[in-house]
Amino acid sequence: MTATDPRESVHKRTPTMGRVPNVTRADAPTPLRNPLAFIAARWTPDPRTVRRAALAALVMSVVIVVTGGAVRLTGSGLGCPTWPKCTEDSIHNTAEMGVHGYIEFGNRLLTYVLCAAVGWAIVAARSQKPYRRSLTRLGWAQFWVVMGNAVLGGIVVLVGLNPYTVAAHFLLSSALIAVATVMWQRTRESDAEPRPLVGKAVVQLVWFLVAASVLLIAVGTVVTGAGPHAGDSSEVARMPVDWEAVAKLHAVLAWIVVTLTFALWFVLKAVDAPSGPLARTRELFLILLAQGVIGYVQYFTDLPEVLVGAHMFGSCVMWIWVLRVLLSLRERPEETAPAATPVPAQEPATSASIAGPR
Repeated sequence: MTATDPRESVHKRTPTMGRVPNVTRADAPTPLRNPLAFIAARWTPDPRTVRRAALAALVMSVVIVVTGGAVRLTGSGLGCPTWPKCTEDSIHNTAEMGVHGYIEFGNRLLTYVLCAAVGWAIVAARSQKPYRRSLTRLGWAQFWVVMGNAVLGGIVVLVGLNPYTVAAHFLLSSALIAVATVMWQRTRESDAEPRPLVGKAVVQLVWFLVAASVLLIAVGTVVTGAGPHAGDSSEVARMPVDWEAVAKLHAVLAWIVVTLTFALWFVLKAVDAPSGPLARTRELFLILLAQGVIGYVQYFTDLPEVLVGAHMFGSCVMWIWVLRVLLSLRERPEETAPAATPVPAQEPATSASIAGPR
């Protein structure tokens, strides 16, 4: 039996449970607390990078509309018959589903590309110096619209392409395009108070143009919901309205928008308005003429799929330019700061200004 050293028994301490430290939120790593602030503290994008990120989000918001139209026009709306999976057993399409499965699942994958573009716009806006809360909020608004439209798209599939849900899906996509257009415009402006470039009467005329354009797009969804392109080869319910009557109403509204645009251009010339509003109005007028030609040709040629898709693309472009006309009626001059302010990126990573959410 081994003898125990008496000195060891004197110096040996009885093991006890250590005191658990009180860990708070401030002790968490900065990237976990607020990854956007963590990136912003270490990266300052060039203004052109922020503009390009906003433009990328806008382009993808149009692309997702056009590809969604392609899904309908090829009869692939139920290529993936369920949601969020493509089938009951597979998250992606299978070879047995054929080309319609590839088209529908491909459109679903583009939603992730759209999310990446919107995320890039948010990160670029958040990292810009000086920090612009209004710009970041526009990016987050796009994100939540995309999330809401993704859920609505799933509902469209689950209810078998109900035409009313399809119309709501397109209108929410138009709302996304509107927010993306405003953000793209704001990346080229300061945060100063807007200064009007035209009188109130002209602004009111433009708001009439915006309202007529919204009504034109809304009636266009009814034309689609009542028309022959149901989105799937199976029997799909259509809106119980006279399709030709609604199509003629859509044409009348288009002529009203064209007339308002021409009247606006005439008024801007008469009051000697700046070149910005004049140029945007002239561009919108040309877009409307091209859109009208496509619309009439598709109507008299029994709605060929290619022309219907081109008309959907033209609708997105028209809506963007209507908003650009509205946004061109004011300017935001560059602000002149009296003194330089400290840059948040130079502070330590554990400071409260970086860790706190914005």
